[in-house]
Amino acid sequence: MERQIKKILTRQLTLEGAGVRLKRVLGNDDDSTLDPFLLLDHFGSNDPEDYVKGFPWHPHRGMETVTYMWTGEVEHGDSMGNKGVIKSGDIQWMTAGSGIIHQEMPQKYDGLMQGFQLWVNLPAQKKMVDPKYRGILKEQIPMNQKNDMKIKVIAGKVDGVQGPVRDLAIDIEYFDVELASGKTFEHATAENDTLFAYIVEGAVEVQDKTITQGKCIVFGEGDFAKMFSKKGSRFLFVSGQPLNEPVAWRGPIVMNTEEELDRAFEELDAGTFIKQKVL
Repeated sequence: MERQIKKILTRQLTLEGAGVRLKRVLGNDDDSTLDPFLLLDHFGSNDPEDYVKGFPWHPHRGMETVTYMWTGEVEHGDSMGNKGVIKSGDIQWMTAGSGIIHQEMPQKYDGLMQGFQLWVNLPAQKKMVDPKYRGILKEQIPMNQKNDMKIKVIAGKVDGVQGPVRDLAIDIEYFDVELASGKTFEHATAENDTLFAYIVEGAVEVQDKTITQGKCIVFGEGDFAKMFSKKGSRFLFVSGQPLNEPVAWRGPIVMNTEEELDRAFEELDAGTFIKQKVL
């Protein structure tokens, strides 16, 4: 059964970090949080003043952050001793688990700097696992290319092409899809998985409804999804198993109960938040 459009979300301008102007796609309200996906931010600008203040040192627990750079560079560092630069085309997949403190600082870029950060919830039994950092270079991300369609496979599989991000807490698919004019993208999915597509460039048609740049399609249940583009488009296509668990979320920390949240912030104040560190 083909998946139908459940709803269409419109991104909203917001200010985050130390003063970064970005567009929030998921996470603006309860209606735009899609289990297990908590938040999707699209950041970027031609003006460095919109992003160079960055995201100074801050904590995370109970979830994962997935940072995908299209163009530009972001310097990062964390409490496990990881540090480096996420460059154009690279991915940073960070499992916060029991707790991590990190910073992400976009660097001045000549032209349009842009990228995306997705927050993925962790199941209750894995919220306190040891933190884990994955740095994936653009050369490690396979491209499935055929019939004027390009699919960068970050996680999951397309036509036997497996993405580099594996051994995840829950099954997730994450594709960067580029369609030429008059082409159709069709992909089989697990019937009950959560599925959305964020249109970054151009427009697509789903069941004769046109969805334009900046919109996010949330699909209903079904065995496959189909998207057609008259004049070309590029979009993020993401699916994952819903956890169906209670969510207690406060700022950068996501747990299952308010008591767990209180404990996390108490540990932050007491200096006992980090359970694993190098230094």
